[in-house]
Amino acid sequence: MALTIAGSDSGGGAGIQADLVTFAALGVHGASAITCVTAQNAKTISRLEPCSPAMVRAQMEAVFAQLPPAAAKTGLLYSAAIVREVARFFRQTPGVPLVVDPVMFASSGRRLLQADAARLLRRELLPLAALVTPNLFEAEYLIGKRIRSPEELRAAARLIYQSSGCAALVKGGHLEGGETAVDFLCGNGSEWMLSAPRMKGVALHGTGCRYSAAITAWLARGRSLRKSVELAKSHIANVIASGQSES
Repeated sequence: MALTIAGSDSGGGAGIQADLVTFAALGVHGASAITCVTAQNAKTISRLEPCSPAMVRAQMEAVFAQLPPAAAKTGLLYSAAIVREVARFFRQTPGVPLVVDPVMFASSGRRLLQADAARLLRRELLPLAALVTPNLFEAEYLIGKRIRSPEELRAAARLIYQSSGCAALVKGGHLEGGETAVDFLCGNGSEWMLSAPRMKGVALHGTGCRYSAAITAWLARGRSLRKSVELAKSHIANVIASGQSES
């Protein structure tokens, strides 16, 4: 079983909904703790209401009380109070591999993780995680500089790993140019490059959620971190190629 701690997407293309679809596709039962309710579609988020930190914790406690998950992931956390509660919970519940998808910005540019929450996530949640999966823009925020090339993407993965204490998968799908989409995984003193053909003209709403959910599912099935990332990369490439991601 796997647990997703994230926001609800009323359009069904991202967030909790995308995570649960991915878990099911990979043969893993999914449980959820909803952090925010959003009114959104693939193009815009018109309204967002966060749950109380106490409600987020109650959901996590209810899941762990009956059937502790073999792996967990976070998505949209939004506020410092929610980040703090999630970090407190996993600090008190060690041993579950945690994948942090640091959802910071919507595709429209709207901030989805408040500034104080982003600082707290880096300071308190990432040290508890097995992996953090920033996209290009989130990686730029985490390292404080622009990323313009695959080599700079690789350096960013290395820097995030060294500064956070958890493995880092920096995704290059938004990097301009080239026929190949490359990601870099850095952890345990090693680095790996993962690549897939770049699918032009295919919308990418929700693929970040599905990618991190796929990694979580494979971790729940007992695969190593590196193998989980490799299998998830293949899965998300197939999802994009088949046009399953919402436009």
